[in-house]
Amino acid sequence: MTSSRQPHLVWDWNSTLFHDMDAIIAATNASFAVIGFPPITLERYRELYCVPVPRFYEKVTGRVPGPDEWLLLDEAFQRSYATHSAVCELTPEADALLDAWQRDGGTQSLLSLTAHEDLLPFVRRFGIEQRFVRVDGRVGPAGGGKAEHLVRHLDALRADPADVVLIGDAADDASAALRVGARAVLYAGGSHGRAGLERVGVPVVDSLTEAVALARTLGG
Repeated sequence: MTSSRQPHLVWDWNSTLFHDMDAIIAATNASFAVIGFPPITLERYRELYCVPVPRFYEKVTGRVPGPDEWLLLDEAFQRSYATHSAVCELTPEADALLDAWQRDGGTQSLLSLTAHEDLLPFVRRFGIEQRFVRVDGRVGPAGGGKAEHLVRHLDALRADPADVVLIGDAADDASAALRVGARAVLYAGGSHGRAGLERVGVPVVDSLTEAVALARTLGG
């Protein structure tokens, strides 16, 4: 049955609203070069990517990065990503969808594992900050998962998880939503291939337009 009440949307940033997969692959390969590991393709990345990120490196290289090595990997990634992401744009349909949801009286927020101080300039660059009732990037070290981050985000919003739909591109997005009692729709145009996302057990779509249309039916 279709709900008569619009849910609150929690948007993921990287590879969902922000079309940055080219920058992510370039930065991942820059970090691999630090440890003498060969570059990875987009297809292979989508097959193996997971959160927390050190687990992804373990799946690719066969070992867990040590603390000092992880710092080198992350520094190389961030340097390369800063360069390549500067020319990336929003996912083509994103701006219109954010605007339409707001004009229809819906609420939405942004939640990302990108460092908060790095996230805000991107959001402001695209002129979309006013579309969100709250924007939260990561505070603290990189490498963690999203569930605890989502809990803090919803607490700050005083939002009932049952009224929330998270739209993201990664299995971890859905896992975080389900863990706190929210719902999720996954977009197959980002960090994961469709086959991997479908194993999670939540709806998977090929466009953000489809994601919003489906989210509208999942309200509380």
